[in-house]
Amino acid sequence: MAFNFPAFTYIVALIADAFLIFFSIFHVIAFDELKTDYKNPIDQCNSLNPLVLPEYLLHFLFNFLFLLAHEWFSLALNIPLIAYHIYRYKTRPVMSGPGLYDPTSIMNADVLSKCQREGWIKLACYLLSFFYYLYGMIYSLIST
Repeated sequence: MAFNFPAFTYIVALIADAFLIFFSIFHVIAFDELKTDYKNPIDQCNSLNPLVLPEYLLHFLFNFLFLLAHEWFSLALNIPLIAYHIYRYKTRPVMSGPGLYDPTSIMNADVLSKCQREGWIKLACYLLSFFYYLYGMIYSLIST
């Protein structure tokens, strides 16, 4: 059993993916609170917007490590979500700071349901990725 760079990459991906799972759970809970009027839109956006860039940077970080480690299948699994993150950030509302959520439009029914669905889909992607990274880590530790 040898510790190599792909194993290190999968360990970093596991840790980062655990944080991404918590971010997406927070995302889903926050939009549920907004939907049931427990929070107002301004507080909602102030709590969610600072988490957007750390989420994207964590996701880009371990995918860059996959690129350096020549883990092409793991990178290919993440390319659709990376493309979506880039598209989503490029088409975000015009705001003064970084983030995706605008308090003036977040209470629209279509925007709210889209954001809630986005949170559930990201949660599913991150959970499936977590178990794949766990498998990849074990495989890379055993195979070398």
